[in-house]
Amino acid sequence: MEQRDTERPGTRHKELWTGEPPSANPFALPRGPLGRVAGWLLASANRGAQAEIMDVLDVPEGAHVLEVGHGPGVLIEMLAARPDITVTGVDPSAEMVRMAQRRNAAAVREGRVRIRLGGADSTCTDDESVDLVVSVNNVAMWPRLDDGIAEFHRVLRPGGRAVVTWHRVPARFRLTAEEFAAIESAVRYRFGGVERTELPSSVVFSATR
Repeated sequence: MEQRDTERPGTRHKELWTGEPPSANPFALPRGPLGRVAGWLLASANRGAQAEIMDVLDVPEGAHVLEVGHGPGVLIEMLAARPDITVTGVDPSAEMVRMAQRRNAAAVREGRVRIRLGGADSTCTDDESVDLVVSVNNVAMWPRLDDGIAEFHRVLRPGGRAVVTWHRVPARFRLTAEEFAAIESAVRYRFGGVERTELPSSVVFSATR
């Protein structure tokens, strides 16, 4: 097992993970008519990255998956295409919760998908109750990095996996080397190890509880 960092992750960075709520940027916390437009744009712009992530998730048979920051619900839709798994989605935006519920209405009615308000550090999920927890392209919007990763560790069953991704392209969304290092450090701090993978669209950090 890798040596854990002794410094609490996320404390060195001066702009991200300050504990402040997301900014008024409609893509950070979509709300109202502008938030719905942001949701439609996110559904289109992120579909390729989410399909790419779906290919590497390696979801176990019969798994319970938690997606944090599900946005308009495209990845939930991809996951729910497998009838053997159940999915819970949480997002801090009521607009995105409604949009994801509409997109996945049939699976919600069947009880295979549950979607509700929640954040990275407060998923309202029982201890050791999920097999996979995934966050796609929203880790930089969390109020506190380490609190979110701690929540991922809490809700995972032993042997479960955490997967956190952020944009590799387009370049205007890419984080600095220091910011990527902070994410890697936070995952290692909680899980004792971390794997970093660079896909065409995304940088992926994964760890096993």
